[in-house]
Amino acid sequence: MITATLNLGGRIYGNAVLLLILTTLFWGGNAVAGRLAIGEVSPMVVVALRWILVAAIMAGYFWPRIVAEWPLMRPYLGRMVLMAVFGFVAFNSLFYIAAHSTTAVNLGIIQGSMPVFVLIGSVLAFGTKARPLQVLGILVTLIGVVLVASQGNLQVLLTLSVNPGDGIMLVACFLYSAYTLALRSRPQVSGLVFFAVLSIIAAVTSLPALGYEIATGTAQWPTPKGWLIVLFIALFPSCLSQIFFMRGVELIGPARAGVFINLVPIFAPILAVLVLGEPFRWHHGAALALVLGGIYLSERRAAGQ
Repeated sequence: MITATLNLGGRIYGNAVLLLILTTLFWGGNAVAGRLAIGEVSPMVVVALRWILVAAIMAGYFWPRIVAEWPLMRPYLGRMVLMAVFGFVAFNSLFYIAAHSTTAVNLGIIQGSMPVFVLIGSVLAFGTKARPLQVLGILVTLIGVVLVASQGNLQVLLTLSVNPGDGIMLVACFLYSAYTLALRSRPQVSGLVFFAVLSIIAAVTSLPALGYEIATGTAQWPTPKGWLIVLFIALFPSCLSQIFFMRGVELIGPARAGVFINLVPIFAPILAVLVLGEPFRWHHGAALALVLGGIYLSERRAAGQ
């Protein structure tokens, strides 16, 4: 299936825009799946099972290539472990924990903060020069994220109190942004092979948290509906979206690819309203406008263009 998807005459795998749009659509679906998982399967069980399934699929397809390209990846092993832990295990763990105390709409909109973190990280880590419009775009986007995190309540802002789930989701976004920046200097091997190894690392490093959940008696193994949710998450938000995102970064770079993450705040609320029947309130619409407006400003090039 993976091979068939990626071999459509190169039309999909060579089209960064299409790949990144599909990526964000799948991630928007992940916000809905995170909410659907409540009561059907516990967070750490979801994380462990999703990466075990993805690792099994990727290793089954690409094991000979993993062995052949391993000498090129071995010097980067420590960095790859950190990338898998932060970008795959920690991000997903916090994501599903956050889903227990916030809405799918909020989960999707707050993911709009990722490009902001990526741009700030690019400036600090790589010396990228931020244009005035980019700085303005950052501020506008942050206002949108704060608006949804405070649920449009001025009193919440004055008391500096936010929904715990929204705060957890912000931390998750920061971690995934660090992973995105790290992709800039990944080993020069096939993206599919690199992702296969990261998924294997993620499967292994997700086990301690699963063990903790089991030891504390909070683990819930999937119900029949829970298995369908886990399979969806493993196939689309975990496997295909990560491959597509990595390829998108490879084609157009992390900064431009990161911009597309702002489509998640569009897809997630639409899917949440359609699938979950969640309400779409005024502060969600305002936050969407601010997030998209901020990214438009940050992506504008020189004056006159």
